Amino acid sequence: MKQTAETDKDEADPGADPALTPFGARVRALRRERNLQLKHMAASLGVSSAYLSALERGERGRPTWALIQATIHYFGVIWDDADDLQHLAEMSEPRPQIDARGTGPRGIYLANRLAHDFAALDPEDRQAILAILERRKPGRVDPERLSG
Repeated sequence: MKQTAETDKDEADPGADPALTPFGARVRALRRERNLQLKHMAASLGVSSAYLSALERGERGRPTWALIQATIHYFGVIWDDADDLQHLAEMSEPRPQIDARGTGPRGIYLANRLAHDFAALDPEDRQAILAILERRKPGRVDPERLSG
């Protein structure tokens, strides 16, 4: 794929954009691996380039089930890779909510601190928190495969 001035910034390295969602980062990586442009994928999926770009960047919330399935079909991924893409979409809400009911004052305080201060954490601290969660209940996707 040739980079031009008209090629939007969405063709950049998926790991370089902290605004990407896990789903968005994986979709960009798949497009780059296959040398596909965002505008061609958007046309194939029946959405605008602007919408697909915003979805990748987490400006549109999670993708719909139909769009996830169309994306899986578009890339021709199967089995575990399709499950991973589905899971990444489920974990791509850019403004998630934490239901801390029933966790007591400390749990509610922690949830609020995370919500308030999460963006200010450095990558190593975020990785440490993720490692704790993975030890308690492993996710369906290897965290090492995520960008950012």
